[in-house]
Amino acid sequence: MTVESADVVISGAGPNGLMLACELALAGVRPVVLDKLSGPSDEPKANGLVGQVIRQLDMRDLYHTFGGDEGPPKPAYGWMFAGLSLNFLDIEDNPMYALLIQQPRVVRLLEKRARDLGVDIRWGHELTALRADDDNVALTVATTGRAYRLDAAYLVGADGGRSTVRKAVGIGFPGHTSPIVSRVAHVHLPEELLVPGRGYRIPGWGLLPFGHNRFDDGTVIAFPLDPARPVLGSIEYGWTVGSADGPMTLDELRESLRRILGVDVPLEPPKGPGPHALRRLDGTNSRQAERYREGRVLLVGDSAHVHSPMGGPGLNLGMQDAVNLGWKLAGAVNGWAPGDLLDTYESERYPVGERVMLHSQAQLALSAPGPEVDALRRLFAELVDKPGVTDHLGRLLAGSDVRYDVGDGHRLSGLMVPELVLDDGRRVAELLRDGRPVLLDLSGGPAQAAAAAWADRVDVVTASITDRPADALLIRPDGYIAWATDTFGAADAERLRAALTRWFGPTE
Repeated sequence: MTVESADVVISGAGPNGLMLACELALAGVRPVVLDKLSGPSDEPKANGLVGQVIRQLDMRDLYHTFGGDEGPPKPAYGWMFAGLSLNFLDIEDNPMYALLIQQPRVVRLLEKRARDLGVDIRWGHELTALRADDDNVALTVATTGRAYRLDAAYLVGADGGRSTVRKAVGIGFPGHTSPIVSRVAHVHLPEELLVPGRGYRIPGWGLLPFGHNRFDDGTVIAFPLDPARPVLGSIEYGWTVGSADGPMTLDELRESLRRILGVDVPLEPPKGPGPHALRRLDGTNSRQAERYREGRVLLVGDSAHVHSPMGGPGLNLGMQDAVNLGWKLAGAVNGWAPGDLLDTYESERYPVGERVMLHSQAQLALSAPGPEVDALRRLFAELVDKPGVTDHLGRLLAGSDVRYDVGDGHRLSGLMVPELVLDDGRRVAELLRDGRPVLLDLSGGPAQAAAAAWADRVDVVTASITDRPADALLIRPDGYIAWATDTFGAADAERLRAALTRWFGPTE
């Protein structure tokens, strides 16, 4: 058996694994990415990105590549919570961003970026066994007609909710499976049913609005992402007849819709080339890995956490895992990382996973049938009309309420950097294109002098901003503020050097 070696191996070439590969490559570490599939999957899954990850894509100059409009990302002025409309028009600093893009396209765009950065992506190479010790991780990889050994300094599992990596290193995956059956498919509906901008007029029923529609016996979903083949789906609470008998069919979806609406929906197979969505989810899992790291093995994305898709948090959570981990893992490989830097990946991201499960489970509960839930929804609808409640929910759903414990007490430290525009016209996102930390010195130079010894690791930008938010900001590669000060003095120089040492290692 031949033996190869790599600094980092990533198992799984989905959005999270490829995003991590790109982050590592920006930092000078070119990982090997393994995936048992023969190529990128065309299976329709997620249909968009929401929340803070869109700002991070902008920081890597990927926002427009992914289909964003000209200029910086623009906030979405509304969203849904358990099918209830949220209006963000009156929210100051609206944190919610949304970008419609199907997951297969995300994968292909990230694959191209990773290859352009020199990443070794191996489709059709399946991780079949691993042995981890204090010094490395020995992997057995199977591909067509042969197997080989691949030794890695670090292994990252980005291989989904049934993660081989997680199971192989004995990390538990506790949680709960709700008895909820979801079905979704691309379909064709007669053109005369479409009410433009509003929904579909179902014979014998009436108008079925676009979006999530909760009824006494379940929820019906209608999204015309592609008008030629809208997405139609159902959610039923409790196991239903035939819910696990063989592959999903359109007849099964028809029967489910009939149980919920009481009428037949005249859906037909989708027109045109596929692949078309046609899947059933028997049971909705809310589970989180007991830990995100076991020595030299780490987990990102669905390998670390799975949850209800309500609100669309999946890629926002998983890809932010990757952006948080990438620069820290690169620091460990490149030799400058403080000893506990990798531990901060779990300490920062684990609570975020818990919070996403909190709101996704809450949305499941608010969507359940029953008169008690009807009353709760009426009360909740009153609450979300209050600006303070809407603001809170918007930040929860976007992930902008995340504040890491970075060991600095400034009001901005631990938060994602605000969308700042320098007096010379540059946006703060543009300073982070290379995935390196940035010391933004708005005080005229003192901060730059204090950070001189870290010049090989930290970019220093001296600039001015009208109504500046602080005198100086130390911004991590993931866009979060590690340190800030309002008036730079001698004590601030010491605080800055301590923050630089904590996050980017000693200089000797």
